[in-house]
Amino acid sequence: MLKKLRRDLKFRYGRQLRQVNYWLVARAAMIIMSMLRLLPVDSALNFADRVARLIGPRVGRHQVAIDNLRKAYPEKSEGEIQAIASDMWGNMARLAAEYIFLDALFDYDPAASKPGRIEVRGIEHFIEIAAEKQPHIVFTGHLGNFELLPVAAATFGMNITALFRPPNNPYLADYILSTRRSTMGSLLPSMAGASFALAGVLENGGNIGVLVDQKFSNGLETTFFGRPCQSNRVLGTLARHYDCDVYPARCVRLPGNRFRLEIEDKLVLPRTADGSVDVHATTQMLNDVVERWVREDPGQWMWFHKRWEISNWRRKRRPKPAPVSTA
Repeated sequence: MLKKLRRDLKFRYGRQLRQVNYWLVARAAMIIMSMLRLLPVDSALNFADRVARLIGPRVGRHQVAIDNLRKAYPEKSEGEIQAIASDMWGNMARLAAEYIFLDALFDYDPAASKPGRIEVRGIEHFIEIAAEKQPHIVFTGHLGNFELLPVAAATFGMNITALFRPPNNPYLADYILSTRRSTMGSLLPSMAGASFALAGVLENGGNIGVLVDQKFSNGLETTFFGRPCQSNRVLGTLARHYDCDVYPARCVRLPGNRFRLEIEDKLVLPRTADGSVDVHATTQMLNDVVERWVREDPGQWMWFHKRWEISNWRRKRRPKPAPVSTA
């Protein structure tokens, strides 16, 4: 009885302390954002970059990033590995700060006489997808400011529902969601039932946008940078069920706080003997596309994510076999 009481108290007050911590972190983040908003856009983003390069190497996730980089690039020197990690922290800080300035950053105008912050490649694909009355899937990875891709889609008249994972901190999640919704159109939180909601969008001839470069527990066994990992099968499953076109898209961060948004040619998806989309081979193909992007701009990807951590929850939860009697 006493043990149960202690456990209940620990759970109750632990949850309250976690909420207090979330609130404090969110308040600190809001104060920092308010201060950055007082600065010109370029000054704010450059300042965030400099601070992150100093703080990043001192947080626990830095060692995860270094370990991942060493395994992904065994041929690189320690100096090169540290430089990529530093670029990563700068990129992540810029991404966080850019939420404040999304409206100002996206200045793409096809009729402009001189280029702005945004350049777009594959405009014909944006226009084609927007015009076709059939479902499409657009996928990307956590590269550059990937949040600008749905903004570009809306600019070209493409109606797209983007799947996103909200932060664990509910106070920050509310702020970020309000910022996203003001510029990105339809958003779908990644939670239980999200795959059914995505299927509903495709069923009605809509378009969906999905990030595909995170670990997915109990996902398909695939490889990324030649190392085993688990990947979400949902995109391949939806592509097979609806036999819809799949397009790769990415954001590349350029010098001077500029961006290049690219949507590539649609993929020729691998098929099984009966002609249906091969879900496993398609999932691996997505990994290969993202790996190509990351190799081109390694400092613009989030190396601190535990992409290669294999979840063995089935093995852990499987009951132990009963001892065999020798009587």
